[in-house]
Amino acid sequence: MIDCCHSQEYEAIFDTERAARDAARYREQGLKSTAQQIVTLLRKRDIDGHSLLEVGGGIGDMQIELLRAGVARAVNVELSPAYEEAASRLLEDAGMEGRVERHVTDFVEAAGDLQDADIVVMNMVVCCYPDMERLVRAAAGKARRYLAISFPRDLWLLSYLMPWVINLRSRLKGSDFRFFVHPPPKILATATAAGLRVEHQERGWLRRVALFSRPAPV
Repeated sequence: MIDCCHSQEYEAIFDTERAARDAARYREQGLKSTAQQIVTLLRKRDIDGHSLLEVGGGIGDMQIELLRAGVARAVNVELSPAYEEAASRLLEDAGMEGRVERHVTDFVEAAGDLQDADIVVMNMVVCCYPDMERLVRAAAGKARRYLAISFPRDLWLLSYLMPWVINLRSRLKGSDFRFFVHPPPKILATATAAGLRVEHQERGWLRRVALFSRPAPV
């Protein structure tokens, strides 16, 4: 499934060169710090046999690590088609080609067609989508057990300077892609309003990671 309008905007920024760089870095150094935080948090839970849905998973490096940690299968939903070749090679190298299903589409629009998953992950995706509430609601609605998300902290540097720099670069590339710093309290409130509870939070210098869980039925 491909939403061409959206995919063209994102592919100008998240292109094949970036995908190749991300794959090379992962092969040499492993996960980036925020991705590793999320994987470490989830590995502390009982995730054996669980299903995973990652929104904006890029090259799929977190999926590979979580599959190695016991997750049974994964689905990736990505707006840019530029990651597909690099992701396929990584899965082939890991011997996991049959365990990941990949879609190129707008997750918010396609959520109704996707199966629920035990774990839903969005790593630095909220800042790349204009309608934060629809995105977080859709992700929360798909999470049977856990929702793990990361997003920029609402510091002055991030709230004003970084979006200006990134969005200027985007315009120079001829893309309508925009970077957003959504208020963290609103992100958390949107997920909890969808029936989840905050189980754990970690604050870094630039980013914040939140792990939500769905309370067991009484």
